[in-house]
Amino acid sequence: MGILENKARAQVFYKYLSNVYDEINPFVWNAEMRAEALDLFDVDEDDRVLDVGCGTGFGTEGLLEHTERVHGLDQSAHQLKRAYGKFGRDGPVKFYRGDAERLPFEDDTFDALWSSGSIEYWPDPVAALRECRRVTEPGGNVLVVGPDAPKTSVIGRLADAIMLFYDEEEADRMFAAADLDVVEHRIQQAKPGSPRAITTLARVPE
Repeated sequence: MGILENKARAQVFYKYLSNVYDEINPFVWNAEMRAEALDLFDVDEDDRVLDVGCGTGFGTEGLLEHTERVHGLDQSAHQLKRAYGKFGRDGPVKFYRGDAERLPFEDDTFDALWSSGSIEYWPDPVAALRECRRVTEPGGNVLVVGPDAPKTSVIGRLADAIMLFYDEEEADRMFAAADLDVVEHRIQQAKPGSPRAITTLARVPE
């Protein structure tokens, strides 16, 4: 388990990162990558969507271009404070402070679920994916964006010491263990040489 796959450490990390997150984020996860992932996600305007690990609301902004029924959840009070600054406390998005491994919602609450840039901090990603499956209605899409595993073993070991990095094979294993049907993996990259993202579209079994 990486250093930041610990909830207390991750909260401290984001206490400071939240101040510069929106300036740093485009180097690894930009608007063009988000738009491509949203096209893959393919939600309807009436869909109720949960953004797990919403952070400052970068993914949330994109989701609002497709549906007005967006809810955001994050464990970091500092990240949510930035999100409130963008959307307001009584704005179009209802925000919750909570844990991806214990989502505070009833079964089948949402039509679809999105999570970008969060899975790498989950201490038990399979448990969190099971929660994503539980709160999404049968047949609903679950899209997760995480960091693609480095191709060299030395860099890979260093990366894994910090947080979760995974490849398509590992993604298949995690999603299958959570009883989610993988539809497609897509590798995305802001520019050559920048970190790669692995975007997985899965579906809750009917």
